[in-house]
Amino acid sequence: MTNDPAQHLVETDWLEANLDNPELRVLDCTTFLRRGDDGRLHAESGRDAWAESHIPGSVFADLPGDLSDKDSKLRFMMPPPEQFAEAMTAYGVGDGTRVVLYDRAAGMWSARIWWMLRAFGFDNAAVLNGGWTKWIAEGRATSVAAPAPRASVFTARPRPELIASRDDVLAATSNDATCLINALSEEQHRGEGASPYGRPGRITSSVNVPANSLVDPETNAYLPLEVLRERFAGVGATEADKVITYCGGGIAASNDAFALTLLGVENVAIYDASLSEWAADESLPMEAD
Repeated sequence: MTNDPAQHLVETDWLEANLDNPELRVLDCTTFLRRGDDGRLHAESGRDAWAESHIPGSVFADLPGDLSDKDSKLRFMMPPPEQFAEAMTAYGVGDGTRVVLYDRAAGMWSARIWWMLRAFGFDNAAVLNGGWTKWIAEGRATSVAAPAPRASVFTARPRPELIASRDDVLAATSNDATCLINALSEEQHRGEGASPYGRPGRITSSVNVPANSLVDPETNAYLPLEVLRERFAGVGATEADKVITYCGGGIAASNDAFALTLLGVENVAIYDASLSEWAADESLPMEAD
C-alpha cells in the first residue's frame, strides 16, 4: 500500500485534463441522508442526481445498493468480496485502471468507497478534492450521457486489518497505544441531545475529530496537510501504534481514515458497524459529558 498524498487526492484541473484517458474510471459515489417522518436518517441513492448531471464519463456507484452487505441488518456494512468484485467489474473497475471518486457532499461518501477499494486490495484510486461542489463552482463541463460499458475484471484481495471489529474496539478502550477516534460532531461526541444510534455519547476513551472539520465548508476541499496534521496530532493519532476510527455507520469514519492516510499515518482501521452496533449493546462501555 502506498501513502503518497498525490496518489490518493487529485485536483479538478488534473481530472479535467485526463477525462479522455481510456484507463480512467470516474465514479460518482453520492448518497443522501434524509430525515424521515420517524425522525431517523434514511439513506437514498444519488443515482437520480447523477442522471440529471454528472462529470463527463462518470459511472454511478451505488453504495446502499450494490456496495453494502445485503444480508446485514446494519446500514452500509462491508459486503462480501464476491459482491464487491461483481459491482466494481460492472462499473468498469479492474486491474490496470485508475479510479477517481467524487460525491455531492463533503467527501465522506467518496472516502468510504476509497477505503473499501483499499480494503479489497485496490490501491490505484483517488478522491477528487472538493468533489462535485468544487467542480461546479469552477464552471467545468457536465454531462447527462451514460458512458458505454468498459470491460474490466476486479479481483478482490481482502485486507481484513483495515476493518476493525467490535472486539478490536473493546480492546482499544483499555489500550493507551491505540487511538480511538470518533468522527461525529462535537455535540454528538459530548452526548448532547437524542442519538439516532441509541445511547448518546461516545465509546469510552475515544477522542473526537469531526469529519466535517477536515474540509473547507465552502469548497469541500480538504484543508492543508499541515492543518490536518495539527488536528490529528492534537488527539494523539499521529504518534499512536494503531488508530481506529468510528462514527454512526462507518461513513464519516472513512473521512477521518482517509485524511490520516494522506498524512502518512499507517495502521489505521475503521470500525465498520460503529455506534449502530455499539450503542445498541448495553454491555459495551460508553460515556458522555
